[in-house]
Amino acid sequence: MTPEEKMLNLLGLALRAGKLTTGEEMTVKAVQKNEAACVICASDCSDNTKEKLENKCRFYNVPLVMIFTTAEISQAIGKTRSICALTDRGFAKSFLRLKGTE
Repeated sequence: MTPEEKMLNLLGLALRAGKLTTGEEMTVKAVQKNEAACVICASDCSDNTKEKLENKCRFYNVPLVMIFTTAEISQAIGKTRSICALTDRGFAKSFLRLKGTE
């Protein structure tokens, strides 16, 4: 199993554990409330959405990952979503370690 597949599996696990916030509005709120440990944005999101999330994550010092497509994220969590945030530090640390940035 590739690291990318493990990362997507981790998203599904985090959702079942209640440690994943999905959707743009909820994710931005989680970042602003300092609840988001890592934000995942689909690589095929609109440029405005990407820029908005990049700015929020940079300001609040939250890691931002943009390596998956909307289809990959949606399949991993079982909902049609292109933006989500891990709200658990442990899940985020494992996710970033798999990506190679931790």
